[in-house]
Formats: sequence, structure tokens, C-alpha cells
Amino acid sequence: MSFAGKVKEELSGKKRREKDKDRQALRDAFLSSGTMSDPEKSYHFELSFRECGNAEEMLTVMEHLSLSGKIMERKGQYVVYLKESDEISDALKLMGAYRCCMEFENARILKDMRNSVNRKVNCETANIHKTVGAAVRQLEDIRLIEETIGFSELPEPLREMAEIRTRYPDATLAELGGYFQPPVGKSGVNHRLRKIAAIAEKLRDHTEKTPE
Repeated sequence: MSFAGKVKEELSGKKRREKDKDRQALRDAFLSSGTMSDPEKSYHFELSFRECGNAEEMLTVMEHLSLSGKIMERKGQYVVYLKESDEISDALKLMGAYRCCMEFENARILKDMRNSVNRKVNCETANIHKTVGAAVRQLEDIRLIEETIGFSELPEPLREMAEIRTRYPDATLAELGGYFQPPVGKSGVNHRLRKIAAIAEKLRDHTEKTPE
């Protein structure tokens, strides 16, 4: 059974004791022509009407209930819909579909948790790729310097930096700093690596401009 079917089943089994006409109108409209997507996949709640006037009346009902519905025309029907998960949850409660509202909220919590975990994993993966890419470029610069002018032409701090980076290709900037005696902070390590990169860039430019 679809989620919309579950909602209608729950509403159909309730006695109409609700005195609020707006809530009753919303409930009746959903039982007549309402549908909604599975909350585990997406958030969409809609009511279909043959006449535009009826759809506009439902918009007014929703406004009374603090729901910001919208209208669109589709295949000769006028569809009033909600897409915000908070408002869909409110609509379920207003109609009296409390059991389905709880199921909706549980699905929303799980979905939000999955999205949060995915964002963190993607962020960490991007940072790893960025770190690895930077390390590869640094090693290429160091190798170029070693093969052209040699480490002996570098100032002592840069020579030590080149040797440590070569020795520990997978280390982070913080870890690289710990191999110095005395230790060097991340900003100091980054500063030295930028200087090495600048030297390597000049060597590349010189190589490209020198005729064979």
C-alpha cells in the first residue's frame, strides 16, 4: 500500500468529531483526491480539483491552517500542493492522521541522518583528494629541483623541507611539521612548500624558454 493509501485508511477509520471546518475540509479533500509521495524518497502532498475555483478555495482553507499551498494546472486538473516537509507533517496532524504523521516523521529523521552522513563523507573525501593532489604536486616540484639544480642549491630550511616531504609523501602538513627539530607549525610548513613551488615554477619556465 502506498503512503497516501495508509493516510486515507487511517482517516477513513476515524469518526468525524472535529468541529473545525477547515480541518474537515482538508481531510475530505484528501480522502477524495489527495495523494502524497513516499517520505523515504521525496516530500510531496497534493489535492486535485476539476475547477480552479475549488482549488482556490482550498488555498484559502490552507491559509487559515497556516499552510502555504500552491496551485498548478496539470492535465486539465488544478492541483494544490505542499512540498515543504514541515508543512506536510502539519497537514497530516491537522487532518488527524497521527499514526501516519509519526511514520512520516520517522522517515524524515532517518533521511536527514543519511543526508548528514553523506555530506560529511563527501566533505572528508574531497579533503582527502585535495590533500593527496597537493602532495603529488609538491613531490613533482621537489623531484624537478633535485634533477635540475639539486637540493644543495636550496636554503637550509627549504632543503630540509624537501627531504622531509620526500621521506614522508603521505604525511599531512601538521605531521610534516612534527618531523622538524624543533617542530614547525602548519603555516610554516605551508610557507616553505610555497617557496619550493615557486622555485620549481621558475625552473619550468626557464626550461621551456631555453632552446634545444
